[in-house]
Amino acid sequence: MSVEIPKSPIEPVADPKPHWLTTPATIRKLWFIGLGILALTVIAEPFVHMHPHFGFDGWFAFNAWFGFLTCVGMVIFAKILGIFLKRKDTYYDH
Repeated sequence: MSVEIPKSPIEPVADPKPHWLTTPATIRKLWFIGLGILALTVIAEPFVHMHPHFGFDGWFAFNAWFGFLTCVGMVIFAKILGIFLKRKDTYYDH
């Protein structure tokens, strides 16, 4: 006795319109928004009383530069770590 599972009458339809986050216009707008927020925080820094604990963290735009350099450092560290952790393409082939 065999039981057949009926096929779904609904077939997936390919969406001809791409997702709104993947369109070049949206990506460009998001870049401008992000850079605008960064610029506003750096411009607002002279009007906010900072509480530096060390001498260098009171410098102008220190937080922006520190975040950028930390991100660059993490990318470089990940590339170096990848050299040591990578396996051959045939590692999982048995």
